[in-house]
Amino acid sequence: MLDIPLRPLKDDVLGPLVRGPLRAVPPLMITGAALAAALGAGLAAWRSAPVVAVSLWLLSRLADGLDGAVARHQGGASDRGGLVDIVADTIGYAAVPLGIAAGIDTREVWVVVAVLLATFYVNAVSWTYLAALLEKRAMGAAASGATTSTTMPRGLVEGTETILFFTLALAWPAAAPEVLAVMAVAVGITVAERLWWSRAILA
Repeated sequence: MLDIPLRPLKDDVLGPLVRGPLRAVPPLMITGAALAAALGAGLAAWRSAPVVAVSLWLLSRLADGLDGAVARHQGGASDRGGLVDIVADTIGYAAVPLGIAAGIDTREVWVVVAVLLATFYVNAVSWTYLAALLEKRAMGAAASGATTSTTMPRGLVEGTETILFFTLALAWPAAAPEVLAVMAVAVGITVAERLWWSRAILA
């Protein structure tokens, strides 16, 4: 929901890093760093180290915001890089709630995380298949002027909202089951939102 409105602000904030110390760094190296930090956040959550977990999670999201920007600045943005980026993100999105569940280790939190990951699974199908159909109909990234490899259909829960939910759950483990339960509901609404929106677009 907030990704597109916040993109100009993100570009302004990250611009000095992209044009400065990171201008010659291989984008895939930055993607790898983002993935390593996200996995580290999950491990820190498992070991009940919330400060470390939040720090690593936010570091991973910073790196995730930089890899594509650096690739575009270097003139080397590619579909392969976009694919690796989204796969790395998806691994991180699984590692963090699993780490939270392992750290709390109650039946309640494991059930909530299982439901959340199930909503992620359905959500991934909803946006990737819709994105493929939009690209097929020449209504994708090129038509909209998006800088991503493929179009990213908007929804209630996108990257920004995921950062906020996971940060809160990592920082406040006692409330993590409730936070992740709310997130699961919001992701479910996102899926329904896309299905409703597609009725007019794909008619």
